[in-house]
Amino acid sequence: MGIKILLVYEGLDIITNKVTAKEQRMCQHHMISFVDPLVTNYTVADFRNKATALIEDIFARDKIPIVVGGTNYYIESLLWKVLVNTKPQEMGTEKVIDRKVELEKEDGHALHKRLSQVDPEMAAKLHPHDKRKVARSLQVFEETGISHSEFLHRQHAEEGGGPLGGPLKFPNLCILWLHADQTVLDERLDKRVDDMLAAGLLDELRDFHRRYNQKKVAENSQDYQHGIFQSIGFKEFHEYLVTEGKCTPETSNQLLKKGIESLKQVTKRYARKQNRWVKNRFLSRPGPRVPPVYGLEVSDVSKWEECVLEPALEIVQSFIQGHQPAAAPVKMPCNETENRRSHHMCDLCDRIIIGDREWAAHIKSKSHLHRLKKRRRLDSDAVTTIESPSISSDREKELKEKGSLGQNEKELESSV
Repeated sequence: MGIKILLVYEGLDIITNKVTAKEQRMCQHHMISFVDPLVTNYTVADFRNKATALIEDIFARDKIPIVVGGTNYYIESLLWKVLVNTKPQEMGTEKVIDRKVELEKEDGHALHKRLSQVDPEMAAKLHPHDKRKVARSLQVFEETGISHSEFLHRQHAEEGGGPLGGPLKFPNLCILWLHADQTVLDERLDKRVDDMLAAGLLDELRDFHRRYNQKKVAENSQDYQHGIFQSIGFKEFHEYLVTEGKCTPETSNQLLKKGIESLKQVTKRYARKQNRWVKNRFLSRPGPRVPPVYGLEVSDVSKWEECVLEPALEIVQSFIQGHQPAAAPVKMPCNETENRRSHHMCDLCDRIIIGDREWAAHIKSKSHLHRLKKRRRLDSDAVTTIESPSISSDREKELKEKGSLGQNEKELESSV
């Protein structure tokens, strides 16, 4: 079962790296290519509901579901009780009414101010610029009459719950984490982009742009924040796609190179984000009933059999048989207060920072230290400027006294 949200949409098979038809014939896959590309309000709750039903059906047939990711937040929604169910969406004659999408059209600061009135605890944890999360919290309150933070408190208080969410939804879980040296991973990701280009990525993007996005661009209504249009690899080529055939070949080639380089950078950045999520939300997850995470080193693919496949099979077989695997799970110390979602205001940078870890990173950042150095220099110059008049005044008095003394000496010489 693929837990990568963009796999659910039809189209863009290359850029979303979907399994091939041949691979799908080897083993039955689920949650792939069943949502129309123009649907922009398919949510994590929709995904959770469909995937959970599939998992329960697989268990009922005495088989073991394998969840492969992917989008870690969606994996988390399957493993733990972390989502809030609001009332069913109303069906209109034209389209489904999505209150969250409607809220996102409003000003972010106005939304945040409204949230602070109905749910100050959640507002303190969310940045005013994080419009999607602010809108979601407002949606929860509007559709249930209960604040989002109260829902989360209730989940955490359930038996088996913890600071990051409610209890586990399935009792016997096993997580395999494939990780590699960062340098090796970066090289693989760059090669992956090159392989996509060789497989026909540009033709796929041109066709998708022509069929689904060209009209939106002409109407200035394109949206790269929802649905399949938020996929890594589509918005990075926006300039190239909208100007192709309308500019010189040299300019078009420059925009293409810019898109390719941007795609590589964003892909590597996202991979780092995924690893941080595994460490912070899985390995360091506080609370009871946290499933074991077994690390598999994949830096050297020539050792795939001995370092990845065989250990993975042994771990899974042990779980099926109900005994402890020989391999030890990865352990990281957890601190329940390590990254509280505290509200910090940096007057120097005129920025709101949410989270203790984010605040610690901010005050060590180059931009903050540069502004701090600049401020100290300005303060030092101001002190010097304030002191200068008094120094000048004292010097002037001294010169006057010397001048008066010199005048007296001249008068004495004259009288003699």
